[in-house]
Amino acid sequence: MPQIKQLPSHLINQIAAGEVVERPASVIKELVENSLDAGASHIQVEVESGGMKLIRIIDNGCGISRQDLPLALSRHATSKIRNLDDLESINSLGFRGEALPSIASVSRLSISSATESDTHGWKLEVTADAEIEPANQPKGTNIEVNDLFYNVPARKKFLRTERTEFNHIDGLFKTLALSHPQVAMTLSHNRKTVYQLPAAVDEHSMTQRLGRLCGNEFSNSVVAIDVVVEDIKLQGWVALPTYSRSQADMQYFFVNQRMVRDKVISHAVRQSYQDVLFHGRHAAFVLYLELDPKQVDVNVHPQKHEVRFRNSRQVHDFLYRSLHRALADVQPEQQLASPAFALNTGGLSAENMVTQQNRLDFQKEIPANRFAQFSQSSSPAQIHEKMESYAQLMNPVDTTTGEVPAEQSLTPPLGYALAQFKGIYILAENDGGLVLVDMHAAHERIVYERLKTNAEAEGIISQPLLVPPTINVSQSEAELVEKQGNDINQLGLKLERLSHEQIRVREIPALLKNANIEQLVRDVLSDLMEHGESRRIQESINGILATMACHGSVRANHQLSITEMNAVLRDIEQTERSGQCNHGRPTWKQLTLQQLDKFFLRGQ
Repeated sequence: MPQIKQLPSHLINQIAAGEVVERPASVIKELVENSLDAGASHIQVEVESGGMKLIRIIDNGCGISRQDLPLALSRHATSKIRNLDDLESINSLGFRGEALPSIASVSRLSISSATESDTHGWKLEVTADAEIEPANQPKGTNIEVNDLFYNVPARKKFLRTERTEFNHIDGLFKTLALSHPQVAMTLSHNRKTVYQLPAAVDEHSMTQRLGRLCGNEFSNSVVAIDVVVEDIKLQGWVALPTYSRSQADMQYFFVNQRMVRDKVISHAVRQSYQDVLFHGRHAAFVLYLELDPKQVDVNVHPQKHEVRFRNSRQVHDFLYRSLHRALADVQPEQQLASPAFALNTGGLSAENMVTQQNRLDFQKEIPANRFAQFSQSSSPAQIHEKMESYAQLMNPVDTTTGEVPAEQSLTPPLGYALAQFKGIYILAENDGGLVLVDMHAAHERIVYERLKTNAEAEGIISQPLLVPPTINVSQSEAELVEKQGNDINQLGLKLERLSHEQIRVREIPALLKNANIEQLVRDVLSDLMEHGESRRIQESINGILATMACHGSVRANHQLSITEMNAVLRDIEQTERSGQCNHGRPTWKQLTLQQLDKFFLRGQ
């Protein structure tokens, strides 16, 4: 039997490097996170040949003293934790003390640093006979990593081309710059500046950084989030559903300023966009979640990409409700007055933006649900009466002259109908120009939201099963049914445990009587096990309501009068998520006068 021997420290470091150092971008991540932990307000990242030849990180952080330099290159040596209590409440990005020695074991590394009290800096090159030497170094740290994997050819051959490696660095830099917007950062490649980002100290500079890193189209198409519930805080931006991606490549989520990937977070975000994204599209967002460090475990992944929440159900519910409400509250007047509209389409003048806000105040007094099924439940006389009362509210008339005072002449956000085109689209005119409305898609959303509101008011009505089916499940799922019976009952399901691995379904939601009961129950239990809650029942019910809304909405080639078209426009303005139909298709589109003039070359 081979004799057990202690591995040499250099080999231990190289094995550890396999977990920490995957490619040049991994090195930059570890070193920049150290700079952030050191309190740096400016970080400079310089790379050559995609980071394979040189990586240099320069910061103005607190620095490392002369006596601590050798310790900084020792495994499991750190200034960030002292005891178990610190490990359970981590506020720093790094804490294991493995990054520097691991990087040094697979590269030619040198480090220069100076603290506030030092008259000059100190430099240490990692070699066999390394000695600390004086250096001309200002306060902060300068780390150079040369010839990555020069002594590990098996690892080096897995590196890609210079362009590919730099693309990984570019993506990482964006993430780091978004995680700490208050820190000025620069990135250069082969001595050419790629990014030079000043510190974001106010809303304007933050918007500039957001546009520089994610694109102006994204920064001009977002809804701001700022929600605080007890000791959990969510801030950031989510893109409107009309700005979606073919891939999940613009999703940045930070927990206590740490970029993470987490199933609970991903599930909550997907659900909040459930019926407003077109099939196969992905949401875009930059979000910051802040909570007590004791409520999140960051020590579950070697590269610290994943976290574990101590109360995942609370976090999931908070994220879902916050994002769901923020997206639901977006109304046409907000989109028209947003920077996205102003920058992308010419927008409204400052004067018209003020008018939009005044219009919001007027609309608070407008009764909702004025026009549920105009083709069936409302007579032309009733519609005309409703539209007249609306017009009087929006355009008060001077009884002495019979004219509308100029200062009170307000056009609704989506304007007034002009005509119907091909029996499909409503053409309307507003302050910005021409509005095109897909009347079926728009009315489908209106009807769908009303069906959901009515269903929520009535609650989920359960229906007992004449022949209750029996389902074989895992022991943990059977225990879940027994422990969380009341929570499951609130979903309209009544389940009972028969044995260690068997349950019986007594009742199901009445609207889902034709559903695949076994699959539905398994999906609900799976969600409860993984995320702490399940919206499968509600999603299934919403699917049925969406079908009902589709069949109950006005169809193509259905001729509408001007009054009926105006009623549809007013209802769009008052309906949640009205920018998209139930399938994620847009319901209306603004074409500004500037766009039309440009198309017809007017003034050129």
